[in-house]
Amino acid sequence: MDLANTLGQEGESKGGVLAHLERLETRSRKKFEEPRGAQAAESTLGSKIHQLRSLRDRLRAEVNRRRAGVEASVEPDQTLQVSEQVLERKREDVKAILEAYRFTGLSGKRTSRGVCVCIQTAFEGNLLDSYFVDLVIQKPLRIHHHSIPVFIPLEEIAAKYLQTNIQHFLFSLCEHLNAYSGRKYQADRLQSDFAAFLAGPLQRNSLCNLLSFTYKAEPTGQAFPFCARLLYEDLTVTLPTDVTITYQGMDTLSPSWEEQRASHEHLLCTKPLHQVFASFARREERLDLSLVY
Repeated sequence: MDLANTLGQEGESKGGVLAHLERLETRSRKKFEEPRGAQAAESTLGSKIHQLRSLRDRLRAEVNRRRAGVEASVEPDQTLQVSEQVLERKREDVKAILEAYRFTGLSGKRTSRGVCVCIQTAFEGNLLDSYFVDLVIQKPLRIHHHSIPVFIPLEEIAAKYLQTNIQHFLFSLCEHLNAYSGRKYQADRLQSDFAAFLAGPLQRNSLCNLLSFTYKAEPTGQAFPFCARLLYEDLTVTLPTDVTITYQGMDTLSPSWEEQRASHEHLLCTKPLHQVFASFARREERLDLSLVY
């Protein structure tokens, strides 16, 4: 019986040792497998990080591309907005100019295209012809329609000032039109009011800057007529820049006639044409009265 107990204890002892060894072996296997699992997890995380970084770079590139596209699409709109602001300022400038010149014969009104400017010419307080220029307020400014005579250098004036200084453009155009109207007014008055002084037709060109005529200082007298040639080299003036008076019918003049010729040249250079002949008419009237009394 003692032998049986001893054998039983030995079996239990051996079984316990084997179980302990198995547990140690299992623990050792787990400790060996844990680093391999950690390495696998680390490798998996590294792959995911690499994928996320690649995705980030692609998204960043896409954002930059779209941002550049948005900026490119916005820039023309901003340019258009700036252009519209510039054109609006031009409209306001034209409006201010027209208001400033309203009492000098320049007026205008807004149109769907821009502004229509009316230029009323005058000479010595007499209202004469009026003209208009229809301007399109866009970039560049342009003339849509106008009633300016063909012999007025409108294209030349526009080329100089229309794009750079609208005020100077209108001022220069007014100068030319008023000067032309003033010269024409004087020639018309000479023909209509003082025809008795003329010994022949008045000759003039379309600009009325070259006049030639034959006249008598005393329409009822028997004196030989004077021949006059008036040249207006400056198209913005109403007084001639060059006057030539010759005496028709005689090679040489007496001192008194030469003095009279020189006096006429001076008068025609310094006074409007019709005023000079008005002075001749007054002198003739005084002469008639002296004969009566």
